[in-house]
Amino acid sequence: MDALDQIIFDDKSFSDLLKEIHGNSKKKSKQIGQLITELKPMMTSIGDATVIVPLIKEYMDISVKNDDQLIKMAAIVQRLSTGTANSGDGGLLTESEMQQLQEAADEISKEVEKTPKLLENGGKQ
Repeated sequence: MDALDQIIFDDKSFSDLLKEIHGNSKKKSKQIGQLITELKPMMTSIGDATVIVPLIKEYMDISVKNDDQLIKMAAIVQRLSTGTANSGDGGLLTESEMQQLQEAADEISKEVEKTPKLLENGGKQ
């Protein structure tokens, strides 16, 4: 079986994960562009900009963090696949790496929960 076609979870293959990363990146780029285009007419004063620009920044930061996590996940799957093929065992992650992954997942979860609240509160935490 080709490493790209290997099922990594549910019905997702490594190839599907890479396509999703690429598709998400393109989609988010379009969304951010559209958001900026829609918000430009609303910025009529410096006060408006001080409210709207941080919201755009927050949206972009969360987008980048989500993409980073997907890329890290792809790297882990690739390492596991390569390690399994070379050594026959799947124990390629150290305890420290497992802890880092858990912390990253927790951080993303908190950011995702925080985003709707930020939008409701006009960017104020």
